[in-house]
Amino acid sequence: MIRFSRLALVAIGLVCTCLAGHPALATSLAELYQSQTIVNGQGEEHRQAGFKVCLDKVLVRVSGDQRLPAKPQMTALRDKAGSFVSSFRYRDRMEGIPNHDDQGTYDRPHDLTCQYTPPVLDKVLAELGSKPWLGERPIISVLLAVQDARQHFVLASDGDESPYMAESFQSAAGPLAMKIVIPSKAALVKAGAIFEQVRALSPELLARTVGNQELLAGSLVWSDKELGWIADWRLAMAGKTYKWQVRGVNFDEAFRVAMRGAAQILSGNGQPE
Repeated sequence: MIRFSRLALVAIGLVCTCLAGHPALATSLAELYQSQTIVNGQGEEHRQAGFKVCLDKVLVRVSGDQRLPAKPQMTALRDKAGSFVSSFRYRDRMEGIPNHDDQGTYDRPHDLTCQYTPPVLDKVLAELGSKPWLGERPIISVLLAVQDARQHFVLASDGDESPYMAESFQSAAGPLAMKIVIPSKAALVKAGAIFEQVRALSPELLARTVGNQELLAGSLVWSDKELGWIADWRLAMAGKTYKWQVRGVNFDEAFRVAMRGAAQILSGNGQPE
């Protein structure tokens, strides 16, 4: 138990050291009240479909509550999703690539970014029984044990075992206006944070010691039976440890589930589903 506690404390130290070199950048109110999706062109049909997706995304982004899109009221709200948008813009994802045959700009994939004003969106949140999660959001430190049929490792920001995982995890944080820090390989080695020990870290102990920083601990195990990854996540807040899981998904979705769950907990919206 003494050895376990020392490892946990060292792990906390290495995570905080990483955080010191990556200060949080405050998200402005304008940035918080916006969302983005990919549409297949600039035509009206694609735009209206994009408005519906952006509404779902911005409600979760602003409130931190991933349960909102499943509420019955959302059916009627999506039908008038465009009325909540204050402005929107497109970015051609194939910019610089010539059109093929008769293809025009209305038939090419675009990023659609929607902007909302706080009074309008806050009213929608209130209708859903929710409210905005304002203020600077905490940086989340990630310690993740990964195992597949060939190898097992602790995810590192500069690791080469699965070079896209760290990037994917960072991408999962952006839509929720959150930021994560993943320790480097050197920091993990210095701490002696081997796979088995990282997977067994106590979130209660970490929560008591890490102070204002939040730690998201997890394991990611490949399952042939599930035809995908089984991801278990845990995060402690206010003396309570929250646990949630997703099965049979790719790692991109596993990380999105991790961040949605963390946002739900940290915003005060309770247990992730």
